[in-house]
Amino acid sequence: MNSILISALSQGMLWAILAIGIHITYRILNISDLTSESSFALGGAVAATAIVNNIDPVIATLMATIAGSLAGFVTGFLHTKLGIPSLLAGILSMTGLYSVNLRIMSKANIPLNMNDTILTEIANFLGFARDRDAAILLGIIVCVIITLLLIWFFNTEFGFSIVATGSNDQMIRANGVNSNVTIIAGLMISNALIALSGALVSQYNGYADVGQGIGAIVVGLASVIIGEVIFRNRNLFITLIGIIAGSIIYRLIVALVINTDFISANDMKLFTAIIVAVAIASTNFSPLKGRLFKNDPNK
Repeated sequence: MNSILISALSQGMLWAILAIGIHITYRILNISDLTSESSFALGGAVAATAIVNNIDPVIATLMATIAGSLAGFVTGFLHTKLGIPSLLAGILSMTGLYSVNLRIMSKANIPLNMNDTILTEIANFLGFARDRDAAILLGIIVCVIITLLLIWFFNTEFGFSIVATGSNDQMIRANGVNSNVTIIAGLMISNALIALSGALVSQYNGYADVGQGIGAIVVGLASVIIGEVIFRNRNLFITLIGIIAGSIIYRLIVALVINTDFISANDMKLFTAIIVAVAIASTNFSPLKGRLFKNDPNK
């Protein structure tokens, strides 16, 4: 049981970075961005390729984060400058990035077992027996830094402009703010965080795979929704804490279910979809009713 809890905590905090990125697009910008499916894999591809080419793991992770922001920029450019609907722009970026990731990796999978990662460096510095034992500490450090930075950023004038753009695009334009800039900035921040998560998860798993982002958006949504159902507060700090907690809870549920006899690892995509469906449906019987997808034309 202790090993399951430790695994849920470590993976939950690393995947929480992905969930925070998805929260920025889906809840703050109110944009359906599917770029995350490939920007998550992009982060892993860039970091793994850099690491196997003897680049310092910290620098490799920063490179992955920057690559993710560039992916968000492409989606934002397609949406704002070329007039392509956000959903289609994300699909186009996601599709194109699959080939980009293969180009970066030169193959479908890159193992990292023989290379030093951030986890290896932390484990060696603190004297941990295994690299993965450093994952909880790394997750706590990164989540705290991201939470503090986002709270600071979204309390700046530009941060308020991004929030206002998601709430009322026409109003923010009427006040002289270029909403195209705020949308692109929001997408860049979101996908930078998602790529960072992909880079860290790849180092935790010991490999990067071109298909590792498949279903990532559903996992992120599951964490966001679980956090919102439990922490019913619009305060940004509480929201971010809720997302991190939701990611840990989701990972704990997954770990417990996998250890049962009637569900295998092959069923996890279906199980994740069921969790998201149940969580979304539960909002219809709570104060969150109508909040989850405010721009849904069917509401």
